[in-house]
Amino acid sequence: MKSVKSYKSTVAACYTANFIGALVINLTPVLFVPLKLMYDLNYTQFGILLAVNYCTQVAADLIFSAPVDRFGSRPFAVLAPLFTISGYALFAISPLLWKDPFAGFVAGTVLFSATGGMLEVLLNVIINGIPGKEKESLLSVLHSFYAWGTLAVVLLTTLALRLFGVDKWQWIVAAWAILPVINTIQFATCTMPEEVEDSSKISNRKLMSSKMFYLLIATIVCGGMSEVTISLWISPFLERAANFPKVIGDVAGVCLAACMLGSGRLLYGLYGQKWDIGKLMIIGSAISFFCYLLAALSPLPALSLAGCVLATLGASLLWPGTVVLAARQFPGAGAWLFAMLAFGGDSGAAAGPFLVGVISDHAGDIPLLSKLYQAGSLSLEQFNLRAGMGFAALFPLLTFGLLLSCRHYGAKQEEVIKDTDL
Repeated sequence: MKSVKSYKSTVAACYTANFIGALVINLTPVLFVPLKLMYDLNYTQFGILLAVNYCTQVAADLIFSAPVDRFGSRPFAVLAPLFTISGYALFAISPLLWKDPFAGFVAGTVLFSATGGMLEVLLNVIINGIPGKEKESLLSVLHSFYAWGTLAVVLLTTLALRLFGVDKWQWIVAAWAILPVINTIQFATCTMPEEVEDSSKISNRKLMSSKMFYLLIATIVCGGMSEVTISLWISPFLERAANFPKVIGDVAGVCLAACMLGSGRLLYGLYGQKWDIGKLMIIGSAISFFCYLLAALSPLPALSLAGCVLATLGASLLWPGTVVLAARQFPGAGAWLFAMLAFGGDSGAAAGPFLVGVISDHAGDIPLLSKLYQAGSLSLEQFNLRAGMGFAALFPLLTFGLLLSCRHYGAKQEEVIKDTDL
């Protein structure tokens, strides 16, 4: 068996790939203003691009799990960055090919979004296949690179648009496409972990007969809600509900939240080998719950900002931690397990922000909440946004309950195994 050291290049390739995963999700939102100004896109079309991105990733989660189990990880790990390159190429040249480039933008989005879905399956499979206990720390550090990628893409793309002008957006896309070229070479040349033999794998039917499987899927759904909701709503919440200037919402809010998300995962990856990740997740979900409420209820803008940022820190381990727990619980599972976890996390990431959006539009129309609004001094928009943020506190609270259930059920299973052995 190869030592962990022989997989350094593999780990580096996976970290680069998860950075690219952040790139394919976050680049289009940063470019929307230039695209709107230059090609007369509307908000509905922007929403379509975001929906296509999400739906393609979810489809890729499910489509590629069986082929990865059958043919191994390397072919798809090499293929995934090529989807990014081709997608960004089509996205960038669409205005040169068509008078109305929106159809090209959609087609390009489908291509580069497929990368995100493939990577969610592949990277967890590859890291989980590395021998030794270090793989749990590596999984946490791996997920931290999504946060660092988000931070880098938002800041560097915004800076480049400011320095070179919005009309140079295609060159910025081309510059970002260099990264998947490098990643293709990394995966083509690195050492890949040995595949789990078919005779040792846990069948999908056996997975689906386990109560723990469904508990873990529900946990990652609520964990995805907890993490992504605050990340997507922090800027408008701070600007419109807490009366911060937009630059504070974007920089102090979005960037600090990304830093907290990455830092929580990185700290566990570096120093968490002796910590019980299940307990950390329970503590983190409790912190996130109270900080969501702090953000929603505090009359002081500074405390609302602190609540938003610390809620992100509390939620930082919920998604990768669930992957770790699943890998421990089902050590012989194949790519399908990680595909279902990715599907659950992505579903939560889509549902949570949507539900908060609905509440933030209509909270003042609910009779009981309407009385609270009329008794206070907030504007209707401020009240609705704070109600939406308060509603979002349910997500980490549900995660807290599910984690306790996982812990209780896991302990009962261990008792059954011990009694059987006796």
